[in-house]
Amino acid sequence: MSQKSFVFIKPDGVQRRLVGEIIKRFEEAGLTIGALQMQEPDKATISKHYPLDNREYLLGLGHRDTNGMSEEELEQLYQKNYKIVRALQEYVGSGPIVKMILEGRDDTVEYVRSIVGKTDPAASPKGTIRGDFGVDSFAQSDKEGRSVRNVVHASGTPEEAEAEIKLWFEV
Repeated sequence: MSQKSFVFIKPDGVQRRLVGEIIKRFEEAGLTIGALQMQEPDKATISKHYPLDNREYLLGLGHRDTNGMSEEELEQLYQKNYKIVRALQEYVGSGPIVKMILEGRDDTVEYVRSIVGKTDPAASPKGTIRGDFGVDSFAQSDKEGRSVRNVVHASGTPEEAEAEIKLWFEV
């Protein structure tokens, strides 16, 4: 059975007119677009997608292993990630996005992530969406106290994809 993944092109990708090129890459990779829509995202949906009231979510950003961290280290990580996610919420709400459901493989979520590249554009290989179109880095965004501009969001797990599809599309 074909797995589904959720992707949205962030305001930087839309503003830079990369929508067609990004969609083309997914289609050329053999994926099917099950749904596609441009929208101005509302604050309520953004807040559910990037929840500031979920400590576990905030501590788990970047799939970082927090085992063995002291309470002080956990609190520092929480505070840092809280600021990043708050800035990310503001950024995603700053302009239109293009959201889509992709499908076509048993491992669609993992496959989409390989096409998109790493979250940090500076660490993404050439040939990936973020590696080719990303003009930002974690180092620069941390220095400026904002979220990284990395062109796209892509679900990280099949469970995340299912929840995000339900959140962003009426399915």
